[in-house]
Amino acid sequence: MRFSPQRSRRPMSVPERVFGAPWPALLAAAALVAGCTTTGPADPAEPAAERAAPATEAAAPFPSTYRPLPSAPTLIEGATVLTGTGERIDGGAVLLVEGRIAAVGRDLEAPAGARRIDGAGRWVTPGIIDVHSHLGVYPSPDVAAHRDGNEATDPVTAEVWAEHSVWPQDPGFLTALAGGVTAMQVLPGSANLIGGRSVTLKNVPSRTVQGMKLPGAPYGLKMACGENPKRVYGNRGRAPSTRMGNVAGYRAAWIEAARYAEEWRRWEEERESGEAEPDDEPPERDLGLETLAGVLAGEILVHNHCYRADEMAQMLDVAREFGYEVTAFHHAVEAYKVADLLAANGVCAAMWADWWGFKMEAYDGVRENVALVDRPEDGCAIVHSDSEDGIQRLNQEAAKAMAAARRAGIDVPRERAIRWITANPARALGVLDETGTLEPGKAADVVVWSGDPFSVYALAEKVFVDGALLYDRSDPARQPESDFTLGILPAVEGGR
Repeated sequence: MRFSPQRSRRPMSVPERVFGAPWPALLAAAALVAGCTTTGPADPAEPAAERAAPATEAAAPFPSTYRPLPSAPTLIEGATVLTGTGERIDGGAVLLVEGRIAAVGRDLEAPAGARRIDGAGRWVTPGIIDVHSHLGVYPSPDVAAHRDGNEATDPVTAEVWAEHSVWPQDPGFLTALAGGVTAMQVLPGSANLIGGRSVTLKNVPSRTVQGMKLPGAPYGLKMACGENPKRVYGNRGRAPSTRMGNVAGYRAAWIEAARYAEEWRRWEEERESGEAEPDDEPPERDLGLETLAGVLAGEILVHNHCYRADEMAQMLDVAREFGYEVTAFHHAVEAYKVADLLAANGVCAAMWADWWGFKMEAYDGVRENVALVDRPEDGCAIVHSDSEDGIQRLNQEAAKAMAAARRAGIDVPRERAIRWITANPARALGVLDETGTLEPGKAADVVVWSGDPFSVYALAEKVFVDGALLYDRSDPARQPESDFTLGILPAVEGGR
């Protein structure tokens, strides 16, 4: 629904509500920041050898246009700070300058004119990162026209990219922001053995998905084992219809991808050695095999929906057979059974605090799952949402996992548990050098909480993304709404 141009007072768009400027001003500013660099189409006269794409084309033809929004130097002082590195600083301070963490500690000096925030009684953490989200591809409202997360037309759809379904106007992005979420991975669904590429987004208002893409974040590949793919295709009288069919399908796909990568390697080697004729054509591009070859080259990270412990072990065997690595198992209800195996292979497990029992492969869950995965020295436990509701309270989901661990005699201090929703997901997304902890030089993705973030009563009071204050619970002007929401809710005018 769109507002009629005859309205005497139109509702403010996201940029106006958050930054006090309409789209033209922000677009002009963005153009100045971005400079004049453009990328045009390939010259048709250019030799094929010069314009061919490599087999491991992980560099996107849909590049990020994200630019940090304007920010002011900010000092948050007198707070309890959880850095995400395992450190807790009581009476601590965090200094944000030019979109970056400038300093963390106590008794910090602020630049002249800096915004000062009294943190007394408050807690400060890195921004929350959700490693498993479908915001934008399954947006609100949940209607058939919005369900764009599963390309359930073939068991292997490595050619599809989640970002081509992301709707930036999904109101869920902004309710997640109010819950302290500053970044997330948006994945295809789990109907397929191989569902396509994921994308990592900064949680900022934008007209385009390119304007949300975290620059430099590697792509992910969504894979799924177990009940989902065998149910979807078995119900259609197609393969796979069993778990052994699932594994055969993965192996066939990787064999084809390895062959494709080798064809490109040989062609490039011949071109570089001078053995190729000038007019030799490169191998024909295949979008799906290009993605899989990117995994084999280590450029694209594997995120594998997998519930059962035995299947996780089998997927590690498949990865070993074809020479790629699994970055994280998602949902991983039985991860506690193979916590040592995951740690030994450097694999994270992204889990819920207490979802279980809704299908057979989710039946053998325990509430201590997260803490047990976290126990090995190299364990990488993550609390994720897979839900437009759960993403709004990931801090509380982590708290539930802490409480379950405590009842089992496992003490998980807050400075360690905060990593489940900050540093560890950043590690799994390949962006830990950029965000996920409060360390000098990293992006100033910061949440100021009203109290202990592991309390059900705590609220995210202020949320910064790259140093820009995007959400302020005490300031309605910094509580953004999507243009879609503004388009369907009655405007509030004149106090009515």
